[in-house]
Amino acid sequence: MKILFIGGTGNISSAVSSLAVSQEVDLFLYNRGKRASPFPGASTILGDVETMRTNSELLKHTWDAVVNWIAFKEEDVERDINVFAGRTGQYIFISSASAYQKPPAHPVITESTPLANPFWQYSRDKIASELRLNAEYRERGFPVTIVRPSLTYSTVIPVPIGGWAEYTVVDRIRNGRKIIVHGDGSSLWTVTHADDFAVGFMGLIGHQEAIGEAFHITSDEILTWDQIHQALAEAVGCQANIVHIPSDLLVQFNEDWRGSLLGDKSHSTIFDNTKIRKFVPGFTATIPFKKGIKRTIDWFEADTGRMVVKQSTNEFIDRILAQYEKAAHVARS
Repeated sequence: MKILFIGGTGNISSAVSSLAVSQEVDLFLYNRGKRASPFPGASTILGDVETMRTNSELLKHTWDAVVNWIAFKEEDVERDINVFAGRTGQYIFISSASAYQKPPAHPVITESTPLANPFWQYSRDKIASELRLNAEYRERGFPVTIVRPSLTYSTVIPVPIGGWAEYTVVDRIRNGRKIIVHGDGSSLWTVTHADDFAVGFMGLIGHQEAIGEAFHITSDEILTWDQIHQALAEAVGCQANIVHIPSDLLVQFNEDWRGSLLGDKSHSTIFDNTKIRKFVPGFTATIPFKKGIKRTIDWFEADTGRMVVKQSTNEFIDRILAQYEKAAHVARS
């Protein structure tokens, strides 16, 4: 099976690329070649998304499947339709579980849950892309499969304040400093290790019955946000000194958090994985967060260059905490 990954070296896609190579898939990575491929056995086609329509090396191939890991807007999938129509047996679009209805009418999410997110442009762009691809499937048979990851981690720290590509939140925990957890910390969430995601995802590649379908692929472990932060602290042998601040108040400090918090993480969400199990029999997530986050911490600490602690983030967190605690003290007086 010959597969093209546009991207393929990111937080989620690296785990899928690694699994694909281990399964002896004929994997090609299309990217700018700024770093050496970490996947011996995979081939690289040099280029970027702006030159896909004219890249002779890319266009000489036909593919069993094409996966675009870095398509975010309708114009991106429009370009891919033009490039790959008639050149691939399957096109997999990486959407987002944040596209599901917010606030949710029901906490249990299935693939038939409506798509609507008034809080986050990123999610609305993913929805628009899905609609365009589905229209192309219905009208001209473009072989699309849609996958909606939720919060999936491997080489990122999956907390919204001081985490992700930063090590700041871990540094604060190690030094006994206060960390912020949005809301009251009791909303329910699902965090999925990329290695688990990869198993479900690879089961969809080349699956003819998956054409025209949408899937999410997540763990079944349900945690509160307090438990997520406490597990992170436990992974570094410390206690988490948590301060809860309402999400809508946090957004007043940083408008960029509106989508991530109000449009996603402040709502309790439970994913029903019945559909992915039906299409990929035997799929189950086997890596609990306590185990997975320890792997992630070990990955960060294997290279000090990854342990990025931003002074600007620390100062911003401290400023939020100072203003919030001052206001709380005045309210109690």
